[in-house]
Amino acid sequence: MYKVALNFEDGVTRFVHTLPGETVADAAYRSGLNIPMDCRDGACGTCKCKSESGQFEMTDYIEDALSDEEVSAGMVLTCCMRLESDCAISVPASSEVCVRSKQEDIHGQILELNRLSDSTLSFSVAGEQVKAMHFLPGQYVNLHVPGTDQKRAYSFSSLMQESNGSASFLIRVVPNGLMSTFMTESAKVGDDIKLSGPFGSFYLRDIKRPILMLAGGTGLAPFLAMLESIKATGTNHPVHLIYGVTYDSDLVEMEKLEAFAASIDNVTVSACVASEESAWPQKGYVTNHIDAAHLNNGDVDIYLCGPPPMVEAVSHFMKEKNIVPANFYYEKFAASSH
Repeated sequence: MYKVALNFEDGVTRFVHTLPGETVADAAYRSGLNIPMDCRDGACGTCKCKSESGQFEMTDYIEDALSDEEVSAGMVLTCCMRLESDCAISVPASSEVCVRSKQEDIHGQILELNRLSDSTLSFSVAGEQVKAMHFLPGQYVNLHVPGTDQKRAYSFSSLMQESNGSASFLIRVVPNGLMSTFMTESAKVGDDIKLSGPFGSFYLRDIKRPILMLAGGTGLAPFLAMLESIKATGTNHPVHLIYGVTYDSDLVEMEKLEAFAASIDNVTVSACVASEESAWPQKGYVTNHIDAAHLNNGDVDIYLCGPPPMVEAVSHFMKEKNIVPANFYYEKFAASSH
């Protein structure tokens, strides 16, 4: 057996012993520490941490979950990490979250279903089990596609609504997609649906400095929940959201964003459209609209949720500007092709 020190971002360290051949993630779960994890087989990257010391073996993961560059920088996937000595790793989450967060199957019913555009729909789920769920603004769940053994990951686009015990989501409509087809052709209010979660280390931390939020497409969802949280607590630091989409028709929830900006001191929002055919005033990609003031000479926390090319583009932009942010939290996703 080897011992691993899990150093959480709130300064707390917990020690876990691994059994022979056991992964760090499984050892942590066996010890009651729910470190961020989803797939358990090196495919999603949710359990990504930073190795600080020690020897280990890490195999059977895909590059989309952990790139060669990240490996060179000392990043690891705890679901594929088997110790060969005592080790220490940094976990990008607070110890409180990993003790309190409990991933489980939850049954609820569709409360609302709204087509926001040709490319996007929103829906909310309610029920006693849903109301009892604890999640942080920015986290996600796996939704089980009714009638299949498949599931899809979606971020919460709201906090828990105490009035009716519901939580909301945004979904990109994918032609012939399993969830898209169910939602657009079969789903109706009152239908049962199962969720698993919550998952993810992408969530709003305590605001200690300016924040730059970058949303791509339906990657807007977690930011809607974050802004709802900020509205409830307020902030003394500037928060700026840049929302980027491909076509004008992809812009959704603009009234909600404008309402957040109007009602929360220190919060501003903007949106841009990549298509050259766009009639929207601000064109191009989110990186075209990041000002020096948003970066605050590096004393900024950046939150990004969007497809992998967007994450890579923003990382490249930061290197070009020679800016190293205080913290860079990101959730990259790719829409399922079916």
